[in-house]
Amino acid sequence: MLRHIVAQARERGIRSLWLETGSEDAFISARALYASEGFAPCRPFEGYAPDPLSTFMTREL
Repeated sequence: MLRHIVAQARERGIRSLWLETGSEDAFISARALYASEGFAPCRPFEGYAPDPLSTFMTREL
């Protein structure tokens, strides 16, 4: 599903993707999946405030 989203975004000319996920241990697998697909940690974006329970990630396309 994630690869499909990335492919569709690229096809539509989107130049970067941004996401927010949890930072607790229950989200280790999610963060690992995103990192394996090229997402890297970043600062909060689009109205998000820093939150110890959130991890923000981005990927250039």
